Amino acid sequence: MNIQSKNNKEEFINIFNLYLSKWKLILLSLFFFIGLGYLKIKYSTFKYNAKATIKIQEDENSKKMPEISALQDYGMFSNTFTKVVDEIEIIKSRTIISEVVDELKLNIKFYVSGQIKNQEVFVNPPVNLNFLMADSIIKNINTSFYIKILSESKFDLYQNDKSKLLKFNNSDPPVSYTFGNKISTEYGNLIITPNPGRYGANTGTFIEIKISPYELVVDEYLKEIKISNDQKSNVIKLSLEETTPNKAVAILNKIIEKYNIDVIKDKELIVKSTSDFINKRLENVSIELENIDFTAETLQKKNKLTALASQADIYLQSERENESNIIKTSNQLQLINYMSDHLTENDKDSDLLPADIGITDSGLSQITKSHNELVLQRNRILKNSSEKNPTVINLNNQISALKQNLKQSLENIKQTNQITLNNLNKEDDRISSQIYSAPGKQRQFRDITRQQNIKESLYLYLLEKREETAISLGMSSPNAKIIDKAYASSNPVSPKKNIILLASFILGLFVPISIIYLQNLLDNKIHTKKDLIDYLKIPFIGEIPKSNSKDVTVKKVDYSPKAEAFRILRTNIDFMLKNIQDRAKIIFITSTTSKEGKSHTSVNLALSLSYSDKKVLFIETDIRVPKASKYLDVKNKKGLTDFISNNSLKIEDIIIPIKHNPHLNIIPSGTIPPNPAELLMNDRIVELFHGLRLQYDYIIVDTAAIGLVTDTLLISKYADLFIYVVRANYIDKRGLHIAKTMYDEKRLPNMTILLNDVDHKKSYGYGYGYGYGKNPNTIKRWWQKKYSL
Repeated sequence: MNIQSKNNKEEFINIFNLYLSKWKLILLSLFFFIGLGYLKIKYSTFKYNAKATIKIQEDENSKKMPEISALQDYGMFSNTFTKVVDEIEIIKSRTIISEVVDELKLNIKFYVSGQIKNQEVFVNPPVNLNFLMADSIIKNINTSFYIKILSESKFDLYQNDKSKLLKFNNSDPPVSYTFGNKISTEYGNLIITPNPGRYGANTGTFIEIKISPYELVVDEYLKEIKISNDQKSNVIKLSLEETTPNKAVAILNKIIEKYNIDVIKDKELIVKSTSDFINKRLENVSIELENIDFTAETLQKKNKLTALASQADIYLQSERENESNIIKTSNQLQLINYMSDHLTENDKDSDLLPADIGITDSGLSQITKSHNELVLQRNRILKNSSEKNPTVINLNNQISALKQNLKQSLENIKQTNQITLNNLNKEDDRISSQIYSAPGKQRQFRDITRQQNIKESLYLYLLEKREETAISLGMSSPNAKIIDKAYASSNPVSPKKNIILLASFILGLFVPISIIYLQNLLDNKIHTKKDLIDYLKIPFIGEIPKSNSKDVTVKKVDYSPKAEAFRILRTNIDFMLKNIQDRAKIIFITSTTSKEGKSHTSVNLALSLSYSDKKVLFIETDIRVPKASKYLDVKNKKGLTDFISNNSLKIEDIIIPIKHNPHLNIIPSGTIPPNPAELLMNDRIVELFHGLRLQYDYIIVDTAAIGLVTDTLLISKYADLFIYVVRANYIDKRGLHIAKTMYDEKRLPNMTILLNDVDHKKSYGYGYGYGYGKNPNTIKRWWQKKYSL
């Protein structure tokens, strides 16, 4: 394994151990966010999705003629203007939705109070509201109130906070109400009645009634109702999300019902227009037929033509056929004239044309049907649009073009029939001239009879058409074929339980891991030996673990991790100073700033060395803020400063033995002077170190923090070894530039780094194991019991 791979593996292990050390925080976060997710699911209002599928029917008889299709496909609407798109716009129009909201009373909602949340009731609500006011007032009400069921006949009314009774009848104090009685409100009179088989109407139940403005509810459903369609199909899919599934189903079914009713009304408009046309023509034909009958009657009376049947044998078979053709042709010409007059009188774009009135021309009938389809399409779009709509303008142009086409076709058919009629009349004259024996009066009566037959035939034909129209008036088929009636999902579509719980789980991991990551990313503190070595590149001599013990100093018989750490430090010092044999090994201990454990380290190091039966002297040179003498319970009356400033004092006068430790002596700092730096430059310092180096095995010197004052640098030349104490989880890495400078410039002799106050629980599991820290007798008994020794 190369160095890079090894470093990556160590880095991964360190990161894993970092997050593992925070397992309590991560577990707490998971419980918290999963709990929030559970509460979200428990207290959220469930929504169910309802769907319905319909197919727009195609009328096989309404196919456009090629020339009409070409006319419609011309221009900017050639690809986008389709029948299905138009029907979708009609289905989701405000007109249809308004009718649905009005009929189902969707602006009034009933909620039954539950233990956790209120539940909306749509089918069989607990009570019914009956307003004794105009619909215009009801549709603008925006309020809510609570009903508390007291008994089968009594109830109370409450404000939104369920705490204050409403005074609808101006009663003071408020009283309970009786079902069925009239209640006076600021919105008018109101009657509340119980609903048989009602849900949630037990005694003591609160029922919330929320009344919303009608238009706001319509706007809400215009947004909520989703309609989709595949461009290659006539199938339309409707969907709606609601808090109660049966409500969503009822709304979708009602939308389809209202749409079909609207389509049937449009179809019946054409039938009604045709019926009106036929009735009007019947009136005219009836008058004309009456006049001809009167003329025939007068002629018969005047000329005494009573035995007409006996003269029928003089008519040849050819005359009968010719006469029949004349009648048919004249009938057609009359119908063409009626149709032309109707076109002239009804020239608006919104006017419908009578369909199938008897003109025997398939092209004319097809043009009429195409015209009526476009007019209906235009009128339906105008329900939710205006005359300036580009689609409406395009339809108007198409309708005008069809009318012109229809007029031209009528004119052409009329000319053709007129030519045919003229030819038939000439043939009739030829036959009549051959019947020279027929009296002129009888011939005159025959002409009247012919006219009478023509009008009578037309009259009977119009009567037949009127009956057909009357029958078809109530037989219009709906436009939407229901493929799937509305049905609702059995499981709510929101909130989605699995997604919320998964998101809660992810968030429960993400938040603490992100916090730990950011803390680690922004953390400039020294935590571990690796941090210190990587940053400073200075020889590392040891680390002192964090101790929760109340004892500041180590004991002679001590198996704690801290005592073991000082034993390791003692061994490392002996290794580094193994060349010094004939005098004391002088060890200076310093740090960057205060509170890094410098004095604590120096005191415990001195104690640890003395426990190995070595003669140790502890010198407290931190004369500004002395602490070591307090740790060793030594009274600081005379000490180093007194020795330097008073030439009459000898070294023996300031050396104080430690109680219960014959191998350890201390020179306390003494009286705090006003000029510590100048005092340490005194020659008496030289005398002190040279005079003592032969009397002890170790001299431990507790110095001032080198990052705060210059005192330590003034006496650094007397040290054999410098231990630079760095406190873990305390000092900023940027503050260690002083240590780096001292090492690089070799201003502190034989400088090493000691990491103090290391929390091994936070340092990825490193520590002092191997059974230390426990009572050895206990360990021995456990070992003997396990292996029967």
